[in-house]
Amino acid sequence: MPRTAAPPGRRLTALLRACTVAALATSTALAAPLGAHAAGPGPEAPITAEQVRAELRPDELAAFGPEQAGYLAWQRLEQRAALHEAARTRAEGGPDNGYPNPIRVHRLEALTKSQADLNTKFDPAVFGKFTDYFSSPDYGDHIALLPTGKVLVFSFEPVETDPTQEPAPTNIIGSANKGRAYLWDPARGTGAAAFKAVPPPNVVLDDGTGANRPAPFFCAGHSFLPNGMLGVFGGNLGGNGGAGAKLSLVFDPWTESWTRNPDMSVGRWYPSVVTGADGRQLIMSGQSEIGWGTPTPVVERFPAKGTAVPLDPQRVPLAPVDRFGSDAPFTTDYPQLFSLNDGKVYGLGRTPNEQWLFDPKTEGRTDLPARPDKLDPGVTSRNYGSAVALPGGFKGPDSVLVLGGNRSDPNTYRLSGGRWTQSTPRAFGRTQDDTLIMPDGNLFTVNGAFDIRDYGNGPYNPNADLKYRQTELRDAQGNWRLGPVQRLPRGYHSNAVILPDGRVMVTGDELQQIANNPDIKSGMNGTIEIYEPWYLHSTARPALDSAPTDPQRYNRSFTVTSSTPNQVTRAVLLSPITSTHSVDTAQRHVELQISNRSGNQLTLQTPAGPAAAPPGYYMLFLLDAAGVPSSAKWVKLEPKESGGSLP
Repeated sequence: MPRTAAPPGRRLTALLRACTVAALATSTALAAPLGAHAAGPGPEAPITAEQVRAELRPDELAAFGPEQAGYLAWQRLEQRAALHEAARTRAEGGPDNGYPNPIRVHRLEALTKSQADLNTKFDPAVFGKFTDYFSSPDYGDHIALLPTGKVLVFSFEPVETDPTQEPAPTNIIGSANKGRAYLWDPARGTGAAAFKAVPPPNVVLDDGTGANRPAPFFCAGHSFLPNGMLGVFGGNLGGNGGAGAKLSLVFDPWTESWTRNPDMSVGRWYPSVVTGADGRQLIMSGQSEIGWGTPTPVVERFPAKGTAVPLDPQRVPLAPVDRFGSDAPFTTDYPQLFSLNDGKVYGLGRTPNEQWLFDPKTEGRTDLPARPDKLDPGVTSRNYGSAVALPGGFKGPDSVLVLGGNRSDPNTYRLSGGRWTQSTPRAFGRTQDDTLIMPDGNLFTVNGAFDIRDYGNGPYNPNADLKYRQTELRDAQGNWRLGPVQRLPRGYHSNAVILPDGRVMVTGDELQQIANNPDIKSGMNGTIEIYEPWYLHSTARPALDSAPTDPQRYNRSFTVTSSTPNQVTRAVLLSPITSTHSVDTAQRHVELQISNRSGNQLTLQTPAGPAAAPPGYYMLFLLDAAGVPSSAKWVKLEPKESGGSLP
């Protein structure tokens, strides 16, 4: 009998009856910490009623009753036994942990060759090109481009290096369930010296183990604060298919360190976070601390109402969350959230009829029309897939385009003026994709897969349908065309960001990175690939030589210098990307008016207000008539004087 299967009815009933009797006859103090039987039973040993009784949790007894609590305890014992057996099998299988190293080598060789062969037909001046491919110490399941120009990548310490198994400690509690984080500095190149470990603070979670370990913040939600810091909320408590942690963390890009804030009121695993026009973050959805199947409707806000919005980059916000006035009853996790130019937050769930509008001022919620998704029979929601706030010129975005998440439907869906319309389709449907707003306002899709942990040949089979490697580009008229292919097929947990120099960094998808790592023991078990867009292979780029480092107020003018002023026809602000699971609530493209020209000086007008562009740091690009951008300079927008300039 496989360890993942339930025992025969008679045996399970007897175990649960024994567990129930023991639970009713004794106090809940008998529920021992889970570490008491950390090893679990041996590979062939039966689970005893005594072991189940020792696994009982007081909170589960109170919430579910003795029989269900006993069943959950039995599941944990089975899970640990399976992990024990897997570890034994891997050890007997040799140093490659169940997946022979020659397969990893041959896979990477085949993907490298096919990429080179396929991309010969794509002119870099028209389609761009993939260039560098190098190792990283992290999978990059979560990513954030910081105002320092460095990129924060974070995920988890793996419990498995066989890509046909689950590498994340989702169902593991205790010390093995922990997070990790690194900074990549593009200025330092592509070697190991370009990375710096920035581990999260150690925490003791309410999981019954007392384990003190780096915060397991993978599968959290995040967005930027107005002072350039990153707010990270939720994570993995461990167990029961994915239980939510109550973590509230801030990463300071200036000191390159983490701060833990008071916990949220509810656990969240797979939440979404958006920064509104008021600079506060709204935190929605995510599976609760009870586990998979219990998405929380509670909406929380950071910092709490009555606490100052953090504007000064020299001060880390030390604040609690509070509860927003309306709930968000999403039945699926990681909803897409957008703050549009009316100052409202649009919450777009993966289930078609879960589309809501939130007003940060009144704290009210109203219904939006159901999205006209074309779902397969029996399918009730989209998978994880990208969505973007479409560029709206000087006024900021007023519409959203939902793209990925449906492998059977290549159509894209636009929400504008409170109505959904079907927009131009891509070449094929894909899930787990990442769509970027480029400096010229066009869209670029990279990454994608058939399903979660499925690349077209079944779950946990890293052999992929290679069509998902192909990029797609959308022009100003909304038409899509296929572009060059990336080296790895990257699906679940894939990510991409636009760097200040205009290149695109692509990373994520631990299964593909593990499956194609020829040196799995090196400690560099992630990879990064660089895409150089078409504008880096065409005409000479305009120059942005200087921009102000002090904060800029709204509806004001400021001056920049350019050694190529006659080449400049446009100026845009592009917000830095922070994404995970195909969700990036921060991405934004706003045009700036060029109000005056004098020699090598250009006078630009900031957006009219924070509804057009929420307060925070943006990349400023100057563009020529063909849409070729300069390298960017960082510009900070804020509604009032903070006393803090770019450090």
